[in-house]
Amino acid sequence: MKKNLIILAIVVILIIAAKPIGELVGVSKRSVFNKGFVEANPYGMVFIKRGSFMMGANDQSPFSVVKDKSINVTVDAFWMDETEITNDEYKQFVAWTRDSIIMRALIEDQSLDVKERQKYTLYNDKNNPFDQLSPEQLKGVRLNWKAKIPWSSKDTVYQRIFSALNYQGSNELGSKKQLDPGKLMYKYEWINYDQAALAGNKLNVNTGAYPKGATARVDSSYINELGYIIDTTINRPLITRKDLISMKIVKVYPDTVMWIRDFQYSYNDPKMRMYFTHPGFTNYPVVGVTWEQAQAFCNWRTELFNSANTYGGQDYRLPTEAEWEYAARGGRRLAMYPWGGNYLRDSKGCYLANFKPTRGSYTDDTGATTMKVASFMPNDYGLFDMAGNVAEWTSTAFINAQSPLVADMNPNFQYAAKQDDSSVLKRKVIKGGSWKDIGYFLQCGVRTYEYQYESRPYIGFRCVRSFNGD
Repeated sequence: MKKNLIILAIVVILIIAAKPIGELVGVSKRSVFNKGFVEANPYGMVFIKRGSFMMGANDQSPFSVVKDKSINVTVDAFWMDETEITNDEYKQFVAWTRDSIIMRALIEDQSLDVKERQKYTLYNDKNNPFDQLSPEQLKGVRLNWKAKIPWSSKDTVYQRIFSALNYQGSNELGSKKQLDPGKLMYKYEWINYDQAALAGNKLNVNTGAYPKGATARVDSSYINELGYIIDTTINRPLITRKDLISMKIVKVYPDTVMWIRDFQYSYNDPKMRMYFTHPGFTNYPVVGVTWEQAQAFCNWRTELFNSANTYGGQDYRLPTEAEWEYAARGGRRLAMYPWGGNYLRDSKGCYLANFKPTRGSYTDDTGATTMKVASFMPNDYGLFDMAGNVAEWTSTAFINAQSPLVADMNPNFQYAAKQDDSSVLKRKVIKGGSWKDIGYFLQCGVRTYEYQYESRPYIGFRCVRSFNGD
């Protein structure tokens, strides 16, 4: 028996080592026992396998609106957050933005010792000394996140920096000092593939050049001398791939006044003051976040993952309407609601989601406004709150009838509205219904919209990530 095991081991070694010389074998380190790269499960996300379903509303509209035609479509596999992004998770983004502002202020403070300033950076170019970099060059220096911010320092230099960037307020994010929410700004960039896809902007693969006279219409942002964010749209000559990049600066702190603005003549002041900051709302879905802020969050989350992993993953992003609806149905081809049935109550008469059952009776389903995420049972994919609690942003642009336009493979009508475009082009599809909506909006196939620059106390979001594989 032992002799047979030795022979088997030798045979295995020979098979592994036997790569044919001069043949097409690829460049990956593979063997007959190695099936290649396997993607790890993203934390807090659920895998949604690829498949097909009937996309569109199952029932007629109570508002006598002509519904879009239902179509049979196929959706690729992807990962999706099992719950909406919570206040606690969004606070990580806000805290990161706060810390990056403080660290950059320490880098740019010329009164500090050079070694003290440089410890907050990853800059190590000996040919260009750190202390001789221009203000513009300093803005491009990468931060060293292993360096600790001296929150408790008594040094007058740090006190001066903090006084310029902070106000003495409540300890909302666990730091000794708290930034003015109006100064919490995040800059992110993206490639305008819609501009690259224009017929007049087709790259010549033989010359590596774009057509003469080609231009790209992109967005840009800057902060003026008064500290205000100025958004502009520019048409720049298309010479290199970099000319396709748009840039936006976004204030990341959620809108807390929305509770009063959207529900006037009611006493919602406590909600307005405490919803995002109080520990009692830690595991509630974040609201008051615009579509643009959600996009910024996805960009930050992608950078956070890629900076900590050898193999970068697909970008975190908002789901398309088709992905969201496919995931909500939980593998049931014609499910009206995420739980699969055609009714809003279970066999015991209990409501299955957080919504507005009857006029003025918000608490019949045990919730008044938002509730903790995962307060109700998940659907068959393991996704919570795909109906009710808060409606959710998608990446899809809203038009009344999209089914005649979209493909039947990964359908999506996505219009990259520029800053100077009309407001009607900045409408984004929201799905799932919320705590303030009637039962109709909880249906998987029902769609409505909101403008991408608006924030509401009943709209949140969750992220998805495309799957690297079959």
